[in-house]
Amino acid sequence: MALMAVNAQAQDPEIIDKVIAVVGERVVLYSDIEEQIDQMTMSEIPVTENSRCEVLEDQMYQKLFVERAIEDSITVGDDMVEQELDRRLRYFIAQIGSEEELIKFYGKTIDEIKEDFRDEVKDLLLIQQMQQHVVGDVKVSPAEVREFFADIPEDSVPYINSEVMLAQLVRMPPVSEEEKTAIKNKLNGFKDRVAAGEEFGTLAYLYSQDPGSALKNGELGFMDRTELVSEFSSAAMGLQKGEVSEIVETQFGYHIIQMIDRKGDRLNVRHILIIPQVSASDLQNAKVYLDSLKNVIETNDTLTFERMAIAFSDDKDTRMNGGIMINPQDATNKFDFEVLGKMDRQLLFNVEKKEVGDLIGPDLYQTQDGKRAYRVVKIVEMTEPHVANLRDDYHRIQEGAKRKKENIELETWIQKHRNSAYVWVSDEFNSCPFKTKWVMAQR
Repeated sequence: MALMAVNAQAQDPEIIDKVIAVVGERVVLYSDIEEQIDQMTMSEIPVTENSRCEVLEDQMYQKLFVERAIEDSITVGDDMVEQELDRRLRYFIAQIGSEEELIKFYGKTIDEIKEDFRDEVKDLLLIQQMQQHVVGDVKVSPAEVREFFADIPEDSVPYINSEVMLAQLVRMPPVSEEEKTAIKNKLNGFKDRVAAGEEFGTLAYLYSQDPGSALKNGELGFMDRTELVSEFSSAAMGLQKGEVSEIVETQFGYHIIQMIDRKGDRLNVRHILIIPQVSASDLQNAKVYLDSLKNVIETNDTLTFERMAIAFSDDKDTRMNGGIMINPQDATNKFDFEVLGKMDRQLLFNVEKKEVGDLIGPDLYQTQDGKRAYRVVKIVEMTEPHVANLRDDYHRIQEGAKRKKENIELETWIQKHRNSAYVWVSDEFNSCPFKTKWVMAQR
């Protein structure tokens, strides 16, 4: 959550930390409040005279959830904590630029950084588990959705941007046998050089085509085997420390892998990736192939785009769904025009000029794993910008109604359990207009 912000606050010599609240056996520190106020300021969220009180009470709620989770024997396993720590570290490494920069920023090793935040992450996971325990059975009926929408003031009904549903038919140009042989010869050559005494990491730095790991001598950092594609993890799990794998083919290309360390199902490896290149003629053949399929779709009423995608598309993630594309931001099949523009400006430009049912392409594009391919895209549905309404936006409104009902459940739970733990708040916050009537202990 706040790996960077906590450190920034810790580096400020002006802040003298102190306990300002206690819930059960857990404390709220002055620095906890100031950290969130700093984050609000950086995010341009207005800070009012009551903001510190609101932040403090939110912190007290979180401590109460943790206390009750422990009381109710709700637990999170060490593996869950480790996975969440790894996920957060990967995010911040991506933000700061490299693992070395993160280590430099903190002045600590990766393991030391993780240890500093282990308790915090465990508490956050406990809070999530406890809240899910409280609201897990919450559902909303159609009548509740209509009532929720009717209660929204007329001038507050949200404005919905244009959205589009798209389907794609993809052709991946095949890699020639000559290219595959050349790559395997190159990787076997690297294996021979390692066996002769050269450092695997140096070769990865010089030759690997994985931009995320090459600058780190091919090292991926500790990851759970489930976070890696199956072919890669299966090969890696069979290695001893220092051992180099045979050549492994995945959706990303061809690899050789060296084991650095392993802890159960978590492993840290180096790898060298070589990505196959397709020739210009193979790309042109892919375009011609899709042109012919597009012509069949446009001239034959029975061979629909959906059937052709299932039969002929090379994209395994969309093929069996008739080519329907998934928005990676929210896992729905709708793309807000603004989101689509950030993902693929050229596709947005083409969509804006077309109508529902029109086919776009074939156009060259880059797949999520960095390969070049051609695709034909169909506009399945498209909405005009509009004020939200139940007919067109029922699912969105239903989610809003569900969130409101969940919040009511959480508030009810808090009122029920607010006095189940020892609560103390520093005198300087006695005048806070708390929403909950806490029974305060005296000191």
